[in-house]
Amino acid sequence: MAPDPTDPTDPADPYDLITMGRIGVDLYPLRTGVPLARVDAFGKFLGGSAANVAVAAARLGRRSALITRTGADPFGEYLHQELRAFGVDDRWVTPVEGCPTPLTFCEIFPPDDFPLYFYRFPKAPDLEIHAHELDLAAIAAARVFWMTGTGLSAEPSRTATIAALAHRARRGITVFDLDWRPVLWKDTAGADAAARTHYTAALRHATVAVGNLDECEIATGRREPAAAARALLDAGVRLAVVKRGPEGVLAMTADGRTVDVPPVPVDVVNGLGAGDAFGGALCHGLLAGWDLERILRFANAAGALVASRLACSSAMPRPDEVTAALDGVRPAGPGPDGVEPAGSGPDGGRPEGVRP
Repeated sequence: MAPDPTDPTDPADPYDLITMGRIGVDLYPLRTGVPLARVDAFGKFLGGSAANVAVAAARLGRRSALITRTGADPFGEYLHQELRAFGVDDRWVTPVEGCPTPLTFCEIFPPDDFPLYFYRFPKAPDLEIHAHELDLAAIAAARVFWMTGTGLSAEPSRTATIAALAHRARRGITVFDLDWRPVLWKDTAGADAAARTHYTAALRHATVAVGNLDECEIATGRREPAAAARALLDAGVRLAVVKRGPEGVLAMTADGRTVDVPPVPVDVVNGLGAGDAFGGALCHGLLAGWDLERILRFANAAGALVASRLACSSAMPRPDEVTAALDGVRPAGPGPDGVEPAGSGPDGGRPEGVRP
């Protein structure tokens, strides 16, 4: 039988990227520097780390899809509309009755204070992903599979995530976004120890680990960047990427190479989502087979562009924008109300790899 080019499970036409994890609606103030209690106008955007990484890769021309769940409500339908508009396949985004679609509010105090307020309780639908519902053939065939630490925070998502990793069996590129959000773990007091146990199990199946210093410390117990990278390699990955905020990004490979790149200077408007832009660009560079230093510089520039804009998902840059940033062209600033020109948007990412 001839291959079916429309079948995502067909190994002759796999996805460039499948992400699995958090999604939600971001409600961001349309003015910066204003406490949430005084905000009277919000922008509504697609958000969530896994969703944003899929959008970031799609903006760079990659065929991407997302595995997650929403509420069976109007906000869930909005997220489907946004995913389709961004070119992300939403066939594995399904509704959960009785679990409202999550909302996330933030406060924006540039250059480095962006408090987040998650409304994901009593339980977020993206934690109701079940192993028996996964399209394991598509996951195995994808050129990159990306999962997150939040997906390990509760059942049945935890078992489903490990099942997906085990079935993939380190095929292609398997990325573990350490994505540490302690408030999203049920037992916040004991979250560190619980997370490390589950992170260790997931790292055995990953080929790439990506995280900031807090996340690396949760995963490995090490905070010093080089020591954390070595610990991630010892845990089983082939590439460890440690994001150090204003100090840039450090990466180590299993064959002994170390690359350290500086941040891209920008005027920070909102650091949220910069880490997700970095992730989508990292996947793009790995898929292209670029040299590691080129990949990190490209990913840093993508993250910096998002940090210079108000939102996240719709702020994800296109290739020509990243190239311009690498060539030293400063991104356009926000408009008079703190809203950037068309082509900018929000999330639940972290402000890594950028500096004011």
